[in-house]
Amino acid sequence: MKSCLPPDPHPVKPIHQLPPGACDAHCHVFGPAAVFPYAADRSYTPPDAPKEALRALHRRLGVSRAVIVHASCHGTDNRVTLDAIASSDGAYRGVANVDPDIGDAELAALHAGGIRAIRFNFVKHLGGVPDVAVVERLVERIKPLGWHIVLHFDAEDIPEQQDLLRRITVPFVIDHMGRVRAEQGLEQRPFQLLLQLMRENPLAWVKICGAERVSAGKRPFLDAVPFARALIATAPERLLWGTDWPHPNISKDMPNDGELVDLLYAFTSDEAVLRQILVDNPTRLYWAE
Repeated sequence: MKSCLPPDPHPVKPIHQLPPGACDAHCHVFGPAAVFPYAADRSYTPPDAPKEALRALHRRLGVSRAVIVHASCHGTDNRVTLDAIASSDGAYRGVANVDPDIGDAELAALHAGGIRAIRFNFVKHLGGVPDVAVVERLVERIKPLGWHIVLHFDAEDIPEQQDLLRRITVPFVIDHMGRVRAEQGLEQRPFQLLLQLMRENPLAWVKICGAERVSAGKRPFLDAVPFARALIATAPERLLWGTDWPHPNISKDMPNDGELVDLLYAFTSDEAVLRQILVDNPTRLYWAE
């Protein structure tokens, strides 16, 4: 079991000011382990990154709202995410990890606690591929709640899972630009399939974050910019952005979260598009009520 590096403790103050209501639509809280233990079967152990540290980061970045994505190191015990949501006075929503046989009462309790989606992790080094039958069964279970699903793919999963993507009947969000590899260029098959998916399937969404996971280089990860720009040119109405704080499993260059805000403005300088991605789109998915 590997240990993760801590996030950069000194986020710079961004040059750019985020619009009011801006949402960090992909971030995590970890622990503290003494209160919210990590799962025994986890594939990695992060340093504690509690809700108070996330809130302080958001104040520095100018972020108003957030979506807490429950991470695999906490298994299907969603208490750490629910606790962060409960402390936010409505500013946080969440994405849960759930057991395949979760009951209706537990789903209802998660909804009452601010959960609006469930996540499926296909990244092999983080635990392998979920059973597609389980994915499809849970999609039907969450549909009455108005939830969506979040898919954590590696680039090679995009071509491999085309049949599944065609069969999903609720909105689905693909994390981190599909974790495509910048060094393979815009014409690589996984990215072209991702663009095609965004053109043709109105249920498909993508997060234009995780530049450090796409990039082949070091901060400020400028080789990820063309991929984000291509997605923005294709379907800005179905894009989200997030920091991915505290950046678990980064083996290259640890991002600075203030620099990630400014990198977003390298993706586009169109204020209307930025408001769409940062404010309007997350409102539709997570605060529709």
